[in-house]
Amino acid sequence: MIKDYFLTIAQGIPTSLILTVVALIVAFFLALALTFILAMNNKWLSIPVNLFLTIFTGTPLLVQFFLIYAGPGQFPWIVNSFLWPLLSSAWFCAMLTLALNSAAYSTQLFHGAVKAISKGQWESCAALGLSRWQTLKILIPYALKRALPSYSNEIILVFKGTSLASIITILDIMGYARQLYGTEYDALTIYGITGVIYLIITGIATLLLRKLESKVLVFERLETERA
Repeated sequence: MIKDYFLTIAQGIPTSLILTVVALIVAFFLALALTFILAMNNKWLSIPVNLFLTIFTGTPLLVQFFLIYAGPGQFPWIVNSFLWPLLSSAWFCAMLTLALNSAAYSTQLFHGAVKAISKGQWESCAALGLSRWQTLKILIPYALKRALPSYSNEIILVFKGTSLASIITILDIMGYARQLYGTEYDALTIYGITGVIYLIITGIATLLLRKLESKVLVFERLETERA
């Protein structure tokens, strides 16, 4: 019975992983663009970005899933537009929700890392006659490396966030678990197996990310040893 449960629930693993990867890719590039905007210190450009951050970090992810999936259908002009084939897709709405939510938190991480760059590095770029935009193109990649440990946690959170996608009919890991529970009513075993699957995947991902961090951040250890 446990084996049958596991095989049924495991069918959702590819969906969960693909959803996570696509959402993270979209979120990373969006967060990078928003970080550049905030780092430019332009008041008028920063206002809409900060509003976006406030909305997506200040409301529950579950509410965001419902609003993005069910909300657009309330507007005839959206239903009749070219966007409707995408916005009527549960998978696309789940990916979009995860991407926007992750982009908001990632922007805060990246921008925080940019603000933590020492004053001397900014002054060095200014002494070379570089513009603000040119300076950011040099310093932001450096800041991203320093933000990697925190961003690793965001990657894990996005994967675990996919479990909420089942509420909008996505058959991911949690979706198959909910479907199985609807016929078997064995909550302890079914959701216990589901938890173990999430635990194993997050454990493997954590180990891989820690190895990546040790390689990417080797420059900091070298700087410390030289100092």
